Amino acid sequence: MKDNIIISYFAGVWSELKKVSWPTRNEVINHTVVVVVSAAVATMVTAAMDFGLSRLIEILVQNKI
Repeated sequence: MKDNIIISYFAGVWSELKKVSWPTRNEVINHTVVVVVSAAVATMVTAAMDFGLSRLIEILVQNKI
């Protein structure tokens, strides 16, 4: 009985995987490029803000304002 449930589960999983609309190679490449570029832009913006705020704090501390 237990084996039947496990086999039935994996048969259902396999059946559902056959219904999936898988992306083409070009779609995967394009989406990967979008993710990498977006991450790079977000990293640059975060780094610029960090640098700018650090400099601002240094200026404020040096002037003891």
